[in-house]
Amino acid sequence: MNMRTPWPVLSLAAGLAVGLLTGCGTQSGDSGGSGSSVVMGMSDDVLATDPASGYDPGSWMLFNNVFQTLLNFPKGGTEPVPEAARECQFTDTQTRVYRCTLEDGLTFSNGDSLTSEDVKFSFDRLLKINDPNGPANMFPMLGSVETPDEKTVVFKLKYADATFPSKIASGAGSIVDHTQYPADALRKDNKAVGSGPYTLDSFGKDKAVFSVNGRYKGPAHVRNSGVTMKFFHGDQKALKKALLDKEVDLAYRGLIAADVADIADDTDTGKDIKVVDGSSAEVQHLVFNMDDPVAGKLGVRKAVAYLLDREALVDKVYDNTATPLYSIIPAGITGHNTSFFDTYGARPSKDKARAALQSEGIFDKVRLTLWSTPSRYGPATDEELRTIARQLNDSGLFNATVTSVPFDRYEKDIAQGKYGVYVKGWVPDYPDPDNFTAPFFGKGNVLDNRYVNRTITSDLIPRTAAQSDRSSTNADYGKLQDIVADDLPVIPVWQAKQYAVTRDDIYGLEYCLDPAAVFRFWEISKG
Repeated sequence: MNMRTPWPVLSLAAGLAVGLLTGCGTQSGDSGGSGSSVVMGMSDDVLATDPASGYDPGSWMLFNNVFQTLLNFPKGGTEPVPEAARECQFTDTQTRVYRCTLEDGLTFSNGDSLTSEDVKFSFDRLLKINDPNGPANMFPMLGSVETPDEKTVVFKLKYADATFPSKIASGAGSIVDHTQYPADALRKDNKAVGSGPYTLDSFGKDKAVFSVNGRYKGPAHVRNSGVTMKFFHGDQKALKKALLDKEVDLAYRGLIAADVADIADDTDTGKDIKVVDGSSAEVQHLVFNMDDPVAGKLGVRKAVAYLLDREALVDKVYDNTATPLYSIIPAGITGHNTSFFDTYGARPSKDKARAALQSEGIFDKVRLTLWSTPSRYGPATDEELRTIARQLNDSGLFNATVTSVPFDRYEKDIAQGKYGVYVKGWVPDYPDPDNFTAPFFGKGNVLDNRYVNRTITSDLIPRTAAQSDRSSTNADYGKLQDIVADDLPVIPVWQAKQYAVTRDDIYGLEYCLDPAAVFRFWEISKG
């Protein structure tokens, strides 16, 4: 998967005098789309309206609300449950044949019936187009899709994959109308036909407008009459102003700590604003190009690991709205351990860093460039890397600098192996340890860092993927994380918390912020 994570959704300064909501909902709201419409501002862009292409947070937000999937993740849940399907199950003990039965009476927003033909078409199309910016690479295990009748879909897998239900429950499993989408090309008109709770009425550079889909049949109870997404294209000041001027009802993905603090300190407006928080499995890593003449040296990577002070970093840059991460698999996900803490400690060690460098025959200062792209990973990314560079330089062992470039150049240069050290973020496709390991260290490594470990790719990843009891994978995932801590192709830096800043009359946001990373429009109510 392309790295589709921008940044910690909001940074919230400690001790703000605003309402902080967690846990249960504050208001149930009305169902059936009878509430008021809601206007949401966000710094992210939506890069695609076609599920065969989009693989970014904004696009998946659109997919999760306009399209149905056979299964989905319930609010607060990490195990998929039926959505367009009445039931789904593996029909063999090897987890290689997965059978789903559709609900009765499903229709698309244009009135067309949704049948097994559309499900097969959607997956076949995804794999056939294989768009480099799309999620087709989530399904290397999918061999064929069969449709014995209009309501039955049978997936035959090339190899065992117990995480397959979670994958089809993600935005990658969006079901499209086979009469409205070309089988071998992307739809280019910025329109969408789905069967989800909302229809996409219009989509432009600066906003997308959604209305309630009256033909929707599924478990969601819609608590508003529509949603408008306003795009601020990374302009945090404009997003903040729009919230204060009541041009948007809520701000999601983009406000930084200082902005939230200013809002809270404003006695005229802060009292009418609240901050809603939720759990998150969003992570960010430093990535090393294993073929780079400097970063490719294990001693250099170890020295960085020994000098990185995550606690100081998240305190200075993120005001503790992220937490230090010492594992490839984040807290709250099966298999999480603290391999990097155990190996390198939580406090910087100049002596151990020097010893690591000297083991490589390095006695002079190491010149190192850290590469950043805030247009993709957020306004704090440059400051984060400058802070890391200062930590390295303060040891007297490094001469580290930071270079920031636009995202399109960033991705191209990484693919060409031009960078030695760079930042990558990740919002999970589904809340399973497989999604934090296989994309990074399996075949088709999305980090583009030239790292290969045969024990991981040929043994641990296939074996863990085949185990239907996910808790039984702990030992193998522990071994995988220990290998990564020893080899150091990446260094985990932080795990984000999720926040949204809203007007005081907005409810239900806590149901949109959970580890499944599904932003549920239908849970939001106003007034």
